[in-house]
Amino acid sequence: MPDWVAAVPPPEPLSVPIVDAHTHLDAMAQRAGQSPSAEFVAAAMAAARSVGVARAVTVGDTVAASRWCVDAAHAHPDVLAAVAVHPTEVIGLGEDDYAELERLARDERVVAVGETGLDYYWDRTNPAEQQLHFRRHIELAKSVGKPLMIHDRDAHADVLRILREQGAPEKVIFHAFSGDAELAVTCVRAGYVLSFPGVVTFTNAPALRAAAAAVPADQLLVETDAPFLTPHPFRGRPNAPYLLPYTLLGLAAARGDDPAELAARTTATAARVFGPALGLA
Repeated sequence: MPDWVAAVPPPEPLSVPIVDAHTHLDAMAQRAGQSPSAEFVAAAMAAARSVGVARAVTVGDTVAASRWCVDAAHAHPDVLAAVAVHPTEVIGLGEDDYAELERLARDERVVAVGETGLDYYWDRTNPAEQQLHFRRHIELAKSVGKPLMIHDRDAHADVLRILREQGAPEKVIFHAFSGDAELAVTCVRAGYVLSFPGVVTFTNAPALRAAAAAVPADQLLVETDAPFLTPHPFRGRPNAPYLLPYTLLGLAAARGDDPAELAARTTATAARVFGPALGLA
């Protein structure tokens, strides 16, 4: 394995292939002090495959990053892409940008429009502007017929309200779900899919574990959000797709599930949500 993998020891390989539903391979490279090259992506995915992570969805947060994600997905058969502009990056986003996002979103290797949504934690863009662009991304997802991948930080009520007002796409994914069990049940009843990151393993996250336990397995995904949200006990070190089994094990413990059975169920959910491009049906 490459030198940057040494930051966290690899987990025991899983017996069932799983899918990293949300990662940032370009940001991983930058955090490692490397170029987001084809060689870096190949090494990251080789490390992932060695522990049972069969696919990863690398997610754009700007137009340029979205373009990179699509290129990476075409270059690596085990990588898929999601394209969008993150709510803290929407300043100056114009019609030419939306035309480019639509072009990218229609690509056969793109499995979602995301990450988009609302972020009231960082004071970078005002809520009204974020909401306007969130609505535009919702319409883009419906136009291209692909799932909407939502970033929701400290904005639960407004995210749900806008989904109701705008009309949600057929498939909605709450990436790095951060709500409590009550919010999880509300999302489940609306038909949304909830994706859980390494935070579910943190010692200070009992409410998130309760939320995870409230979600039916067919509405559940697992993700790294690498290089962020590294699972306990490695919190603070760089995350990567090869570490996803640690989160899967923590999620299984929170739900009282057998890890292999949960792995199979989350992979089946990923295949249903992301479609044939995933190649794991």
